[in-house]
Amino acid sequence: MEYQDINAETIDRWVEKGWEWGKPISHERYVKAAQGDWDVLLTPTKPVPHEWLGELRGKKLLGLACGGGQQMPIFAALGADCTVLDYSRKQLESEMAVAEREDYAIRIVRADMTKPLPFEDGAFDVIFHPVSNCYVKDVKSIWRECARVLKPGGSLLSGVDHYVNYIVDAEEREIVNRLPFDPTKNEEQRKQLERDDAGMQFSHSLEEQINGQLEAGFTLLALYEDTNGVGRLHEMNIPTYLAMRARKRISGNGE
Repeated sequence: MEYQDINAETIDRWVEKGWEWGKPISHERYVKAAQGDWDVLLTPTKPVPHEWLGELRGKKLLGLACGGGQQMPIFAALGADCTVLDYSRKQLESEMAVAEREDYAIRIVRADMTKPLPFEDGAFDVIFHPVSNCYVKDVKSIWRECARVLKPGGSLLSGVDHYVNYIVDAEEREIVNRLPFDPTKNEEQRKQLERDDAGMQFSHSLEEQINGQLEAGFTLLALYEDTNGVGRLHEMNIPTYLAMRARKRISGNGE
């Protein structure tokens, strides 16, 4: 079985067990969003600044690995023309359930984001990509595909892992792993993930995450750090995540 399929099955199982990131929003929260009272997350605890998204009405927005019925219903309530892509069937079932409950249109696509995205060049104004590329071995190919399917000047909002989570033990007290964390090459790291029912996860350097976007044709506009929300690293206020706002360059001269 490919590691991508292992991850899809793992996340399906987490959703069935009540995973925090697989619980769709309530009707009340959807109504509040439609009235202008809303927040969304790219990382565990800090809401995305509203100015990062701007006016969404009529904009074509792709939620990349963004299933679960948490962010996309809010974007739909704000008037965006929404498409969501995810590889977890359960996460997409949640998207469909909320869309049917609230009676809005959304395109739901089950696909593996490690493969070429099934969209035309320049199809979207905005890509919203919450923390998920920790389940992917090569992130630079994802940034290249994001650049391809965005219109010139389009926005990429992404949440990514800092890699700190992958060097510590389960209690977050000792450094136990060398980087990169790659269970396809390190059998002990794979066994560690299997013991924790954590699927197949990969650490990524800031060079991959940030410079990968720059190489793909993006200009970095803003960023902020975030913690796990729980655990010892969080209690010590040690950041483990990064949220980034980037824009696809219009021309080759950096604009």
